[in-house]
Amino acid sequence: MESIDAHYRFLARPLAGVVRQASTTTLLAAGLAAGLAAVAPLAQADTIIDRANGYTLTADGTLQRFTSLAFDDLGKIVAVGSEKDTAARLPKAEHIDAQGKTLLPGLIDAHGHVFGLGEIASGVELFNATSVGGAVRTVAEFARAHPRKAWVIGRGWNQENWKLGRFPTAAELDAQVNDRPVLLHRVDGHAIWVNTKALEMAGVSRDTPDPKGGKIERDAAGRPTGVLVDAAMELVEKVVPLATPAEARSMLDNALAILAKMGLTSVHDAGIKVAQDDLYRDYADHGKLTTRVYAMIGDTGADFDELAKDGPLHSYGNDVYALASVKLYSDGALGSRGAALLAPYSDMPSTKGLLFYPPAEMLAKMNKAMKAGYQVNVHAIGDAGNRQILDAYAQLIPKYNAVGLRHRIEHAQVVTPEDIPRFKTLGVIPSMQPTHATSDQNMAEQRVGSERIKGAYAWRTFLDQGSRIACGSDFPVESPNPFEGLHAAVTRQNNAGQPAGGWYKNQAMTLTEALRCFTLDAAYAAHQENVIGSLEPGKWADFILIDRDLFKVPSEQIGKTQVLQTWMGGKRVYKRQ
Repeated sequence: MESIDAHYRFLARPLAGVVRQASTTTLLAAGLAAGLAAVAPLAQADTIIDRANGYTLTADGTLQRFTSLAFDDLGKIVAVGSEKDTAARLPKAEHIDAQGKTLLPGLIDAHGHVFGLGEIASGVELFNATSVGGAVRTVAEFARAHPRKAWVIGRGWNQENWKLGRFPTAAELDAQVNDRPVLLHRVDGHAIWVNTKALEMAGVSRDTPDPKGGKIERDAAGRPTGVLVDAAMELVEKVVPLATPAEARSMLDNALAILAKMGLTSVHDAGIKVAQDDLYRDYADHGKLTTRVYAMIGDTGADFDELAKDGPLHSYGNDVYALASVKLYSDGALGSRGAALLAPYSDMPSTKGLLFYPPAEMLAKMNKAMKAGYQVNVHAIGDAGNRQILDAYAQLIPKYNAVGLRHRIEHAQVVTPEDIPRFKTLGVIPSMQPTHATSDQNMAEQRVGSERIKGAYAWRTFLDQGSRIACGSDFPVESPNPFEGLHAAVTRQNNAGQPAGGWYKNQAMTLTEALRCFTLDAAYAAHQENVIGSLEPGKWADFILIDRDLFKVPSEQIGKTQVLQTWMGGKRVYKRQ
């Protein structure tokens, strides 16, 4: 459901090695405020957490209980078990009373956009807009409140929630804001809604052709209506002003505060440029990365050529940063009908969506990355997109004997039943986001029909064949709160508990499976299962304390869980006030 890296300019627009800032949604702002209020990290010392209601996972996925966790002054776990056992290992350690609170391994989000999370701060928020009129009024109010902004930029609109039966138009925006360009990203990041001023500044007119992999929505006379899908977004985004170094650091600070508050001790950043790599290394050098980052190079162009000069970076700064993978895109998203399908959309038979590249070009991109030794992670939403990538893996993995690189398909949302076993056969990891299913339930079956939906969001089918699912959220497309993801994985319901009984509940996970896909299997998908993902001697002391026992409360409470403390590498990086 997320946007192509080249089109995430509102998230990562480089200038002098930096990216652009915006402010947070209400949820993100709350996370930032709480994160900034967090106590400073404790001084390094041998430490034992006592009286914990602890849960972790063994290598085979078995749930293990403990009451005490000991780690040394380097932040590595020494012992997990009872108070007696851990005290014997570190007789001079400082003891901290967990007061019976539940302690879990630090959670891992296997697919997000860190700078995007930090950037949503100065833009228009349309996530809660219930009508096109309401969205336009929100944009107008924001424009009046920020008269000095050269562009009005925002995110979150979803025409499916407005029951329009169409996309919104530039004319609807022009009625309220026509003196400045307006650019609003759809909730999934795969389409933009702009006003006429933005189209004029970008030179988009009746004569502008649809770019490869993109579409300009037009009226009956061929004039652009104000919505541009996938690759067409670049036509407008490229004229948006660039960023400053201060804005880049503010974005990263915002995101790190939010992630720590959410209990995320590691994230996989799905598509970065040279600018973000520079900043990550700088933060790692100065001890400022309070969440571990496993980054993916965005595409195989100039940024890849620069970043891949010395080959994959598997660990930097005590495992706080890694750059050993590449992010590519095969297609768009279901919501904007950009996901590539083998047969036409059930609710729009005139289109099958969009493959961004023909097979030979996509194969060349994957070959370039794999030949250089990088894990290849490809966004694929539709069944045609997934098949294109599986076919390419079938050629390239044997060629390079590369099954050990644990290549991934990001999202794997709609897959034909006959293609699902190929993931296991090829050793390809399905990197999936549970909240995508519960967010898409209002339109997914309309898009693909009652037969194709059987291979959509098919977590149980993947698990039963032995695939290891790496779970994430795709923030900021979805909330970065991993407990909402755990809730969706177990119940197949959204935060409001809908639908009753769960949406295609036969594809749900058990709670233990869901915890594993947000910890140990997410770590496995980054080749990091030997250093993080569970609480075992020799691994980093990445853990969280939460306000309820997930394994004892009703499943509807899972998504309401609050993080009390977050620890990374034996240092406390967040404490709830």
